[in-house]
This record gives sequence, C-alpha cells and structure tokens, in this order.
Amino acid sequence: MGRNQHVTKHPSGGWQVKGAGNEKATAVTTTQQAAIEIARVIAQHQQSELVIHGRDGRIRAKDSYGNDNCPPKG
Repeated sequence: MGRNQHVTKHPSGGWQVKGAGNEKATAVTTTQQAAIEIARVIAQHQQSELVIHGRDGRIRAKDSYGNDNCPPKG
C-alpha cells in the first residue's frame, strides 16, 4: 500500500497533491478539481487513500482505493 494522497491549498496559490509525509508536492494545479483528478489516479495506482482538504485546511472528503479497513456493509 502506498502513501495517502492529500489535496491541499498550495502556499504560493492554487492546489497541491502531496503524499503523506512528503515535504514537496507531487503536483501543483490552479484548480482543486485538477488536483483531485491527479491524486485519484495516484491513489488508485498505489492502492492508497485520497484525502481532500477544503480551503480552511479541514478534511472535506476521503476515498479509499485499497484494502479498506471499514468496507461498506452490503
């Protein structure tokens, strides 16, 4: 399982995709939606979790692409 991918505001403006624990951004985009699309591809490939943060930095949404610890009940 790879590193969770976080979509957050970039300090210089725009949005960034950053792997958990990484100091540098994997990608920087002008829109949050573009960053989410990039992070989703990475998370799917690494079988990790996508964590989307809002403008205020708080977690807005999560999406799991690997072995989910809490799978939905059918």
